[in-house]
Amino acid sequence: MALLYTAAQAAERATEWRRRLSAGAAEVSPITIRSWARRGHLTAAGLDDRGHPLYASADIARAEAATRRRALRLVGIPETRP
Repeated sequence: MALLYTAAQAAERATEWRRRLSAGAAEVSPITIRSWARRGHLTAAGLDDRGHPLYASADIARAEAATRRRALRLVGIPETRP
């Protein structure tokens, strides 16, 4: 079974990934995670014991990458592939 993360935990994971790509400059907040979910970029994989959504690591990574690519496009920075 995959690990599931709360919005706060998901934000920590996404921040780790973004900081690796942005020389430590970017941060993802729990509000951002909830916004990604509300906008359809991230789907809850379950609920915790209080009924709050939980997110799978792979889904968090996909949402982070998609929103990062879109943000870069909006400011005119072309996507680079490793």
